[in-house]
Amino acid sequence: MSKRPRVSRSAPAEVNPVEPAPAEMELGTPYLFSCLLLFAGSGCAALIYEIVWFQLLELVIGSSGISLGFLTPLVGRAYIAGPVSGTAGLVFRGMVAAVCLLPPTFLMGASLPAMSRWVETTPKGVSWLGHLYSANVAGAVMGCLLAGFYLLRFYDLGFATYVAAGINVGVAGLALALAPRASSRPPTGTEVPGHAFHSVQNPPGASLVLAAIALSGLTALGAEVVWTRLLSLLLGGTVYTFSIILAVFLLGLWAGSAAGASLARRVSQPRWALAACQILLAAAIAWTAFTLASVLPYWPVDPLLSLSPWFNFDLDLTRCVRAILPATLLWGASFPLALASAAAEGEDPARLSGSVYAINTAGSIAGALMFSLILIPGWGTRVSQEVLIWVAAIAALVALVAAALGARNRTPVWMTGAAAVAALLLAGGLAASIADVPWQVIAYGRRVAPILRGLSVANDKLAQPLFVGEGINSSVVITQRGDQRFFYVGGKAEASSAPVDMRLQRMMAHVPALLHTPLPNGPSSVLVVGFGAGVTAGSFVPYPEVGNIVICELESLIPPASDKYFGNENNRVLWDHRTRVVYDDARHYIAATPEKFDIITTDPIHPWVKGTSTLYSKEYYELAKNHLNPGGIVAQWLPIYESDEETVNAELATFFSVFPDATVWSNYMQDDGYDLVLVGRRDSSAVDIDALQQRLDQPAYRGVLASLAEVNFHSAVELLAAYTGRASDLAPMLAGAAVNNDLNLRLQYLAGFGLNSLGSADIYGKLLTYRRFPDELLIGKGDRIDTLRSRLGQQHRTF
Repeated sequence: MSKRPRVSRSAPAEVNPVEPAPAEMELGTPYLFSCLLLFAGSGCAALIYEIVWFQLLELVIGSSGISLGFLTPLVGRAYIAGPVSGTAGLVFRGMVAAVCLLPPTFLMGASLPAMSRWVETTPKGVSWLGHLYSANVAGAVMGCLLAGFYLLRFYDLGFATYVAAGINVGVAGLALALAPRASSRPPTGTEVPGHAFHSVQNPPGASLVLAAIALSGLTALGAEVVWTRLLSLLLGGTVYTFSIILAVFLLGLWAGSAAGASLARRVSQPRWALAACQILLAAAIAWTAFTLASVLPYWPVDPLLSLSPWFNFDLDLTRCVRAILPATLLWGASFPLALASAAAEGEDPARLSGSVYAINTAGSIAGALMFSLILIPGWGTRVSQEVLIWVAAIAALVALVAAALGARNRTPVWMTGAAAVAALLLAGGLAASIADVPWQVIAYGRRVAPILRGLSVANDKLAQPLFVGEGINSSVVITQRGDQRFFYVGGKAEASSAPVDMRLQRMMAHVPALLHTPLPNGPSSVLVVGFGAGVTAGSFVPYPEVGNIVICELESLIPPASDKYFGNENNRVLWDHRTRVVYDDARHYIAATPEKFDIITTDPIHPWVKGTSTLYSKEYYELAKNHLNPGGIVAQWLPIYESDEETVNAELATFFSVFPDATVWSNYMQDDGYDLVLVGRRDSSAVDIDALQQRLDQPAYRGVLASLAEVNFHSAVELLAAYTGRASDLAPMLAGAAVNNDLNLRLQYLAGFGLNSLGSADIYGKLLTYRRFPDELLIGKGDRIDTLRSRLGQQHRTF
């Protein structure tokens, strides 16, 4: 392209003409297709970075620093030195995130304005701005799928970062190759010498257009927050589910922006089209809300129909498209229409695109914060969707006024008023139609359809919700069925008063407490990660030597609700004078606190849930180990149901890599109970069964013995009979097993593939085949040790 300047179309006739610049961008030219490729590559790299950075910041803010270039280790150390929790901690976390993300995202945001200098602010040029934006979003779809289903599944954060950086290098190389063929041109209405810009008067109502697109961005990100919460309940909150949801959202933005860009060059009044998009958005939001509450939960879909994860991914994709695609198409179309609506003849295209992009992004940030931190925890997802409808209607009203002000032929006031009244009436009717999702969705999650359709034994008519709540981080339900109560988080049963669950929850406390050094130096300080029903924390209450019980819980809804409905089972631990509750991420709390503990128990949600694998990583176990007092013990819950053998092996291998003398304990009884308790100790001293029984027989331990008896442990022999194996015996089984570390977070990708596995019984049986009686670990004399040998041998033979 020529670098000679071009005169404005509005230049006076007496100005000496100069050689015109080449024609503005024409659809179908190889040069412009190269520009689209540039933007697609940039969008692909940006989404890979987004996914990688999210996991990195999760590790830094929630735990210790991890080195992957940039300044992450330094930021991690600075963050740990800052406020630990509370409002100050929350604000400081936002500042850390800003420090890490603003520099690169600033450059990402500058790409569209920089490229826009190669077009003109004519209908055709503005349309091409929309196509460039569309190409960027198309690349983002590819980056989302590439990172979620391949790069991070098979490699690690470092490799994914290098791939994204390689794409950036390729984009930069292509841009440099194209640069000699093009130059930024002075927009129409500017002075030629020096390419200085005259101020161009904004068209009437341009500020209202910016307000409308800001509100559109607010509804888009607000809806993404709300719908991701609800869809993750219905589909299962795996990393793959989140990748599918994000990909469908981006797919709609891409298709919508492409359509909107084509429409922008064909309509004479794009503001009316922008207003129509916002009105239709109100209807599309209502459609999604209806689909999520009244359609998808009743679809005849049983996740166990196929053990193939790809079959279930196909179902998930279909359900996401059905639910959210219509709205995302309209949000995508809104951006190029806003560009066309705000454009003035001769305006600097970089200024135009930068302004619209910036205000849309600002609205998006506001929507994400407002809905995740205020509306959902304060009023729930139903009211949040009603707010979305009303905000979309307001955006439509603003766009209608802008359209009336900018019309070449002044639109009668009564017509604009009638359209506004119609939009408000429509919004009111749609908002009134929004219903809560069934509480069963929060309780049973991806298995809800057979239950709601009456095809499952879990659909017991006696099951009644006692508590339903939606917090900042989790949705919670507590139900009662007969004389038993059940605690659900995010579509998964996490605790209950059923015998097998009570046995596990008691074991999480009693096994490490009784393996710890006996009086007078028994466990005095305990950290419980994850409150759940409070039974594990409450099981420490009867121990006379325990003087400090710290409970770290991420969701503030849970402890008060569990105290109300599981108070008898958890010994009213919240009201014990020794108890202190910290509402924080466990990794961050352990990394930031100077305290050390005698016992740390970790009972997070299932490892297939996105983000949870950070509490099953090698670095997390090292962090916990470093916060133990001499003789301290770490106890980790490990489910072998909803897991395949590869996942379980990775969990065991990771724990054993930090605690090479670790032992494994099981709550198995009467053909039920496929949970393990992993116990890692700072020392490897033997456990004397006779001394342990003497300890339990002391008057001070009557409460402990009663707590054990409630779950059918009536003696030291019966408790130690839960022994299932140890690291050295299981080494042949774990040969070649993956180790989950902070750099790869491999576990969440393995677990996401194996959550429909029905192999828990086989996995447990295989574990038992490697069990040998640990002569140097469990010692004693006489009948007790002989009885224990017999019990362990009998379990081995009869499983």
